Amino acid sequence: MTVIAEPGVAAAVPASKPSRADNAVELRDLAIIFGRTKEALALADQGANRDEIRDRTGAILGAYKVDLDIRNGEICVLMGLSGSGKSTVLRAVNGLNTTARGEVMVCHEGALVDVATCGAKTLRDIRLKTVSMVFQQFGLLPWRSVRDNVGFGLEIRGMGAAERRAIVDEKLEMVGLSNWADKQVQELSGGMQQRVGLARAFATDADILLMDEPFSALDPLIRDKLQDDLLALQEKLHKTIIFVSHDLSEALKIGNRIAIMEGGRVVQFGAPADIMLRPADAYVAEFVKRMNPLDVLCADAVMTPTAKLSREAGAVMMDGDGGAVALTLCSEGKPLTLMINGQVRTIGAVDVSGAVTRKGDVVVAPAELPLKTAIDVRRQSNYPIALVDQLGRLAGLCDHEDIYRGLLR
Repeated sequence: MTVIAEPGVAAAVPASKPSRADNAVELRDLAIIFGRTKEALALADQGANRDEIRDRTGAILGAYKVDLDIRNGEICVLMGLSGSGKSTVLRAVNGLNTTARGEVMVCHEGALVDVATCGAKTLRDIRLKTVSMVFQQFGLLPWRSVRDNVGFGLEIRGMGAAERRAIVDEKLEMVGLSNWADKQVQELSGGMQQRVGLARAFATDADILLMDEPFSALDPLIRDKLQDDLLALQEKLHKTIIFVSHDLSEALKIGNRIAIMEGGRVVQFGAPADIMLRPADAYVAEFVKRMNPLDVLCADAVMTPTAKLSREAGAVMMDGDGGAVALTLCSEGKPLTLMINGQVRTIGAVDVSGAVTRKGDVVVAPAELPLKTAIDVRRQSNYPIALVDQLGRLAGLCDHEDIYRGLLR
């Protein structure tokens, strides 16, 4: 991916870590200081923590040595306690917070642009076209109707009224507010107002959405419903979303990957299963110890991978409660034939929800099958579940022992 600089602005020094072609945002050695930057950075480089830096300089260490790569189309959650630096990092992505050191690379019109050093024109263009933001307190204009709030970003972009109305109506239908288009925003409930904020962000067709604790001010039931709505919309739109939350259950539910922050630093960055099963330190372990792993883990987090399975005459052996089972694979690694006690039998299948798509003696399921669903599927079968990847290749087996071992871990 190309890295560009604004005319008259020096190009950023290339980072030691190469860019991935599928990254939408890259944060490289990011530091943000509120106050006496030079002195605070020097102390941070010497190993001083946030409290020590504040006591000695009066400056606040907002973020330090933050390295994140956020891929196109994923939901990345910045998670931590209040004051951990998550919102500080989020607001650097659209230039609302000034960087003291490092790079904030955003994919804009096919090229990586450093938001920290680009010119005012490019930054304005990024805010208008590439990066949109959804605020915790909705950020709506109370004197405007719902339709006019949703179309505000398009209006300041200079889009004509007819084209703007068509886009706005489409987004309002998407979030279930078509019948409220001409109402004033103060007539709507908190959950509905947040849907207006979502529709406004989606209306700009920005590739990257920044969401700063958008659901935290809402009642638990409304918050849970909006989380579901966001995931459903993401299935259709495939946006890159950076989502700030202080709620680990929310982070684990919606995040493809989670960055857990403490004192302005990222202490762990990984998939929900990695966070649950392999906490990086006591701080992360304290967060996850009260979480129900059945709400988080997928079957592939506890399975025995294909490479560790026993084989006879090239077939994978998957003995269960009903006798010897041999599963042969094609040259691409996909399940091909099934033998149970020497007889050819049928290979069945379920989808990611656990619904049966093909009846058979051994169940083939997607590797991302939720663990809670996997338990139910395995309970109804005499044999382990054969988990396959997105290309249909055998990824591993999930049996009772794998599930017990994973839960105890």
